[in-house]
This record gives sequence, C-alpha cells and structure tokens, in this order.
Amino acid sequence: MASKAYTYDCTLDGDHHKRAGLYLASSLQLREILSTRLLSTAPDRGAPGLPLSEKEQSDKRPLLERILPKHMLPYVHLMRLHSPIGTWLLAWPCFWSIALAAPPGALPDVKLLALFGAGALLLRGAGCTVNDLWDRDLDAKVERTKNRPLAAGTITPFRAVGFLGAQLLLGLGILVQLNPYSIVLGASSLGLVFTYPLFKRFTHWPQAFLGLTFNWGALLGWAAVHGSCDWAVVLPLYASGVCWTLVYDTIYAHQDKVDDAVVGVKSTALLFGDNTKAWLSTFAASQMALLVMTGNMAEASLPYYASLVAASGHLAWQISSVKLDDRGDCMSKFVSNKWFGSILFCGIVADKLFQ
Repeated sequence: MASKAYTYDCTLDGDHHKRAGLYLASSLQLREILSTRLLSTAPDRGAPGLPLSEKEQSDKRPLLERILPKHMLPYVHLMRLHSPIGTWLLAWPCFWSIALAAPPGALPDVKLLALFGAGALLLRGAGCTVNDLWDRDLDAKVERTKNRPLAAGTITPFRAVGFLGAQLLLGLGILVQLNPYSIVLGASSLGLVFTYPLFKRFTHWPQAFLGLTFNWGALLGWAAVHGSCDWAVVLPLYASGVCWTLVYDTIYAHQDKVDDAVVGVKSTALLFGDNTKAWLSTFAASQMALLVMTGNMAEASLPYYASLVAASGHLAWQISSVKLDDRGDCMSKFVSNKWFGSILFCGIVADKLFQ
C-alpha cells in the first residue's frame, strides 16, 4: 500500500515539474518578445547593437560640423579649425614675447594678445593650406592624411589657392595694425611659410625648418610692443622655441613614420629611430638653457624661473612616457604642449606683476 502511494506521489510530482518547466519556458519567451518591442520603440538608443537615428548621429559630430553649412566643412578641415592645437603652438611664442616686453608691474597688452591670437589662427590656416597644396599627392598615400580635402578631392587646387589668398588678405589686415618695423618683420616670415613643407622631400630635418617658421612670433611680439627688437632677449627666446618644436614635432612625426618610409618622406622621427628619446632630451635641455638665458637678459625673477621648473617637468613627463610606436599616445603628448606654453606664459606674467 505504501509502495503504491509512493508511486502515485512521484507520478504527480513528475507531472508538476513538467508543467512548471513549460510555464517557465513560455515566460522567458514572453519576456524576450516584450523586451525586443520595448527597446525598438524606446527613445534611448544608447544600448549596444541598436542603430542611432540621423539626429543622434548628427549630435555626436564636432560642434563646427553641426553649426556650419555642409559646403563650408572642407575649408574648415583645410585650415584645421577642428584641431586648434596648431594655433596654440603658433600663438604661444608670440604671447611669451609680448608678455616679456611688458613694463614691470603691468599685464601684457590685451589688444596685442588678441591681434596675435587672430593672426596665429589665420597664419596657421594659411600654412596648412600651403602644406596640403604641396603634399596632396603624398597625403593620399598616407593613412592619417588621405581624407584631407585636397588629397580626397573635396576641394580643387584652384579653390584652395583662392582660399589661401583670402586668409593672407585677412592676415595682412591684422599685420598693418602694427608699427612699421613689425610689418616688415612679419612680412619677412612669408618665405618660410611657403617653403617649409618642401624640406621633408630632401632633408631629415623638416622639423627644424618648421621651428624657424612657427616661432617667428618670438621676434614679432617684442617688436610689436617696442617698435624694435632687443636681440639679446628675443634671439634666445626664438632659439628655445625652435628646440621646443623639434621636441613636439618629432613626437608628432612618429605617427607617420611607417607611411613616410614607404612614400619617401623624411623626418627627424626616421632619422633618430631608436635614439629618439635621447635626442628629445637634448633638445629639451637646450630649450631650458636658452630660456634661462632669456630670463637673465630680461632681468626676470623667481616666478619666471619657477615656471621653468614646472615646464621642465612637463617636458620630462612627455619624453619619458611617450610610446613612440603608439599613434594615439604620440598625438596625446603632442597636444599636451599647449599646457607647456601656458605654464611658461603664466610664469612670465606673474614675474612682471611682482617686479
């Protein structure tokens, strides 16, 4: 009797488990259907695997691409408005020089800072346009640059030349607001602007010629304040800027060293190879020595030299930590040089205020 009851109970229990299993499977199927339908109509499309609407894709684009008409975007890319680091690197030597030229106890001339900032934006854009005109065939063969407007064909060379003329005309409008000495000195830099992109074709030192071009503001800033140059101050400042450019642009050039070797473009990155960090350390030490000389000739005091200590630490961090075979890290270290420029500028301004 007990055996029959046990058999009966087990049979009932087995049926119960079978029905429970079917119920559970049905519930899971229902949940999956409901989840799919809810997600497909949900306003939040951030979940993995779900396509973004056109509006959401548009919202993720850079600001300039969202606010400017589509036909203007190739020109924005041609003058690198979407990548302001080049403008900062061109502007900082100007700002250093203007600040050094300020009288003791005074801030640098705000109007001159604004004029030189606008001039740096325009001249950098003109330099990029010249560079891309010379290099459009080479850029098409390099992964990082193949989508530039001239290389990709979104702008014709004729239109690029016209755009270059407009940038230079606007730059001239800024230059003529300076004193006659500065006008002549500023105009004399145009030869470097138009020719520096050619040097990579026949020398491994194009970064040095870029340094001569990008740091012209170290001479021009002082001249804009005083109507002449105190060469004992501005020449070591200019030379220090050239050394700085050799540091940051060699790091930058390591992004393209594989492609450059294939297409036959030369650079300090290819020249230095595995010894790059030793060379960068030499340039950085030279830069700091020249900035000490600049401070001595300008009769700078403690805040200036304190900024040199901080700036030296920034350079040491860049050089010691950069991964020269990692394109992303090279770009990150290159971009960080805007902070080097700001450290030195703040030190010069503080020094003037506390004199």
